[in-house]
Amino acid sequence: MAEIIVVTSGKGGVGKTTTSAAFATGLAQTGKRTVVIDFDVGLRNLDLIMGVERRVVFDIINVIQGEARLNQALIRDKRVDTLAILPASQTRDKDALTKEGVERILDELSKEFDYILCDSPAGIEKGALLAMYFADQALIVTNPEVSSVRDSDRILGVIQSRSKRAEEKRPPVKEHLLVTRYDPARVEKGEMLKLDDIREILAIPLLGVIPESESVLRASNTGTPVILEPNSVAAEAYKDAVARFLGETRPMRFLEPERRGLFARLFGGRAA
Repeated sequence: MAEIIVVTSGKGGVGKTTTSAAFATGLAQTGKRTVVIDFDVGLRNLDLIMGVERRVVFDIINVIQGEARLNQALIRDKRVDTLAILPASQTRDKDALTKEGVERILDELSKEFDYILCDSPAGIEKGALLAMYFADQALIVTNPEVSSVRDSDRILGVIQSRSKRAEEKRPPVKEHLLVTRYDPARVEKGEMLKLDDIREILAIPLLGVIPESESVLRASNTGTPVILEPNSVAAEAYKDAVARFLGETRPMRFLEPERRGLFARLFGGRAA
C-alpha cells in the first residue's frame, strides 16, 4: 500500500504547490514510484509548476464522475519516469469532489505507487479537508511570519481531529514541519520569526528549512520543479528534506546569513 502524504498549511501563498512538486520529484528521483494530486479544484496550479499544462486532457473530477479512466487522466512526467501527476479541474466546483470518489482514486493509485502526495488548497474548505482526511503523513508548510505559523497551528488541530486515522482510533497522522522562504538575514534583524520560535509554537519535528531563493520563481515560470534547478540553494534544501523524510541523517543548512566579502557587498548578488 502507498503512503499518502498531504502537503498543507492554513495560509495561502506559503509554497505548498512548489513544495508538492519539488518533494514528489525528489522522491521519484530516488526510485520511489510517486504520484502528486492537485486538490485545488477551480484554480489548478500544480500542472503549471510541473510544466504539463498543455498535456492536461482529463482531471480528477472527470475520473470521479466516470467521464474518464484514471490512467487517462494521469500525466507521466517526461523528466523522471517514476513520477506522475493527476491534475485538478479548472472549470468545476469544489463540491464535485466527493469522499467516495477520492477514496476510490487513492485505492487504485495505491496499487501502482509507493507515495501519493496530495497538494492541498489553503484553509479548511472541502478540497483541503479531503486532501487531509486520508493522509498517513503531513507536510506542514509555513513561512517565518506570525500569521502563517498561527494558521498552521490551526491546521494541525484539524488533522489531529478530522482525519480518517483519528476517526478509526489508529495511530495519528505523522506530521513534519517544512519552513519555506526563510531569510536568515531578516531573521537576524528581527523581521522574521526565529526558527526556534516556530518550532516551539508548532511543536512538531522539523523536516527542513527552504531558504528564500530567486530560483523558486524562475523554476515556477518555466514549469520546472525547483528541485531540478542547478546551483540552487532551494533545490539543495528540498533534496535534504526528501533525504531526511526517507530516513537519512543530514545537517540543517542555510540557517545563517551569508557573510559576503567586500567585493560582493559593493557589486551585489543574491543567492540563486
